[in-house]
Amino acid sequence: MRCGVDGDGDVDVDGDAFPSTPGKLKTWSGGSSAISRHHVGVVHRCFASTSTLFLWALLLVALTASYLSFAGLVDTSSRYLLLSASWARGGVGGSARPGAHRGGRGLSVLVTGAAGFVGSHAALALRRRGDGVVGVDNFNAYYDPSLKRARGALLASHGVFVAEGDVADPGLLARLFGAAPFTHVLHLAAQAGVRYAMENPSSYVHSNVAALVALLEACRGAEPRPALVWASSSSVYGLNEKVPFAESDPTDRPASLYAATKKAGEAITHAYSHIYGISVTGLRFFTVYGPWGRPDMAYFAFTRNILQGKPITVYRGRGGVDLARDFTYIDDVVRGCLAALDTARRGERGPAQYRIYNLGNTAPVTVPRLVDLLEEHLGVRARRRVVDMPGNGDVPFTHADVARARADLGYRPRTNLDAGLKKFVKWYLSYYGYSSSSISGGRVGGGAGTTTTMTTTTPKNKQQQQQQKQNRSLR
Repeated sequence: MRCGVDGDGDVDVDGDAFPSTPGKLKTWSGGSSAISRHHVGVVHRCFASTSTLFLWALLLVALTASYLSFAGLVDTSSRYLLLSASWARGGVGGSARPGAHRGGRGLSVLVTGAAGFVGSHAALALRRRGDGVVGVDNFNAYYDPSLKRARGALLASHGVFVAEGDVADPGLLARLFGAAPFTHVLHLAAQAGVRYAMENPSSYVHSNVAALVALLEACRGAEPRPALVWASSSSVYGLNEKVPFAESDPTDRPASLYAATKKAGEAITHAYSHIYGISVTGLRFFTVYGPWGRPDMAYFAFTRNILQGKPITVYRGRGGVDLARDFTYIDDVVRGCLAALDTARRGERGPAQYRIYNLGNTAPVTVPRLVDLLEEHLGVRARRRVVDMPGNGDVPFTHADVARARADLGYRPRTNLDAGLKKFVKWYLSYYGYSSSSISGGRVGGGAGTTTTMTTTTPKNKQQQQQQKQNRSLR
């Protein structure tokens, strides 16, 4: 029997010395029926070498498996660590970093719902002024996900990292908070829509309540403890008949499940602020509209149907009264969000800063007037179908009193509905590829009863179309 190590480092064993029957050894040619002590020693050394190599092989396998597992974690974590390169450098072309100051500010902000309507605008505004920004969004299919992807791509082109995941996932939040020492959180992720809540109530409880609690827990355990600014809603005023709505008005009669989840959010954030010393600012948005808006909202859906020659449904209230909304342009809302972030105090031990503000335009406009303005800017007459408002949780009117926001935040809305819709229509026609040169007829009013139509232009390919979308500014 021969046992040794060859030039490649492998154990070289003469296989003839090992019979097929376990426990027996062949005798050496030489006539002896017994194995000499020398031979036994050789065999022992051979087994020892084999066992050692086997153990080393097991160790190598274990190390390889551990490396692959760790590499997977590093690959995931590196995405969150790489974000520090984007937010720590501050805005586009800037050099701000956490702790640095720009005009007295130098924030590092986690924006939830960053691929959403308000979230994408807010994230870009923060980035442009030099703050550090990280986004997170679940890119759900409540409305066309391609629009959310386009917003996310636009943010990426400006150096804003957007992680994909559920804000209600504590593991995701732990990785995000572990990768960046956020000074502030702008929580804009939510399940929106009043009517949709009647069909999918659980999604509202999950996204608007459970996710908020998970985020508050992450803030509570973070060092430094970030200030939280989050999106409540004007819907919390529910069935109030007193107008305009002020922050001190009762909010105990929500008219929809969506409103109820937002009211619950206000109560929960107050408890966390009082018990754990988290600075909290709730912002009650009033019907936000503008470029890159939500396709489920009336002004967006009206625009789509008008251009496609489809009828639009215009609801009216009891007694034939026109519904009215305090339409608020996106830029005004974003300025309010940034002012809330800038004035939020850091967390404290014990009860901390807790604030609620209305962010509205203060000038309600009826829905029929909204349609009139869209007709004027599109140059297309709408096919209106007027029906009574169903009992679906909507309220007949909204009207914001912004005196508190004006005093504390310097909030002053600048854009009226006419000017804001003009900007929205310009974006809509560009984003969806409509050509103004294809309008037949003239402006609305040029001929009673006439309906003008618009055709779409087709880019050379989808990749080019997507690139065009990504290159456009949120403005």
